[in-house]
Amino acid sequence: MSQSVIDTLNNRVSIRFYTDEPIEDALLERILQAARRAPTSSNMQTYSIIVVKNPEVKKQLAVLAGNQKHIEVCPVFLAFCADIHKLEVALHMHGHELKKSLETTLVASVDASLVGMSVQTAAESLGLGSVMIGSMRNHPKEVAELLGLPQGVYVVYGMCLGWPDKTQVPPQKPRLPQDLIIHKERYNSSDIRGTIDAHNKELAEHYESLGRNLDEAAWSGPIAQRLHKPVREELRKTLESMGFSFD
Repeated sequence: MSQSVIDTLNNRVSIRFYTDEPIEDALLERILQAARRAPTSSNMQTYSIIVVKNPEVKKQLAVLAGNQKHIEVCPVFLAFCADIHKLEVALHMHGHELKKSLETTLVASVDASLVGMSVQTAAESLGLGSVMIGSMRNHPKEVAELLGLPQGVYVVYGMCLGWPDKTQVPPQKPRLPQDLIIHKERYNSSDIRGTIDAHNKELAEHYESLGRNLDEAAWSGPIAQRLHKPVREELRKTLESMGFSFD
């Protein structure tokens, strides 16, 4: 029996360990068909989903994502793609060329994000576990070649899907305080450093309970370490070579 949507979202954790039980094709089809009702800009449906079960392909994807073993061992890996290829075909059918822009790139990336969240929520409501894989963008061209993607299609992120190994389900990680996320009527631009410090402490205590001793700045510290220099510097150039525009 499925959980309510609210319960599913409130109970969500990232699952990286799975049992050997396969996901039945009929169940996967049910999840994917439900997710296709996700919102999409102007009914363009600028996304595609690649379902990967082949062990060798999953193994190669795991390597491209930085040797993430859960990609290799999960029964099903889903690649959520921004897809403007179908738009180009539709325009050609009417004698036009697609005028690519930052807008088309954003629309396709958002569409892929929305349908992926719908897949995850539907799957987890039925007892499956999942984890999203942003590292598919580490080597977008190699991933595209492996999955046979045409020009105008790139993998925005992936998702491991499987039945959770209940002996290795992690506790929920604290989220940022609500005041930093939800604003009433207007964005609250007051000094938030004290609230961030409080969250740093809360998150540090969470990690300590798991036997991980991190710096007291458990949230802001890793973010500062990661983002004080450019991330995936070649991504724009690579995606432009794959048929996307940022102008």
